[in-house]
Amino acid sequence: QVQLVESGGGLVQPGGFLRLSCAASEIRGSLDIMGWYRETSGKQREVVATMDANGRTIIEDSLKGRFTISGDKTKRTVDLQINNLTPDDTAVYFCYLKLSIAVWIEEYWGQGTQVTVSS
Repeated sequence: QVQLVESGGGLVQPGGFLRLSCAASEIRGSLDIMGWYRETSGKQREVVATMDANGRTIIEDSLKGRFTISGDKTKRTVDLQINNLTPDDTAVYFCYLKLSIAVWIEEYWGQGTQVTVSS
């Protein structure tokens, strides 16, 4: 069972920054996508940013300019840099991993890390 371990969440003042990190215990088969989603109370989990095996990144349109995703396939890590945080960024952030193993697809989620933006 692949495990994703997240770190870097916490309480930050508006205008501050955070860097979230995620490490996968292993990569079985082929790595398709690593990325980040977030979930706020009462809302559906939404995509924040993703990175494919070739390093191509996609950032949710509304978050471009403040969010940056980066990763190292060999180290099985993906990071999310968040700048100029606003209270609307308060959420639980989840690391996501999608693997292709032969004809199967496997998806994994981290346990989530809380980000709270408040003065």
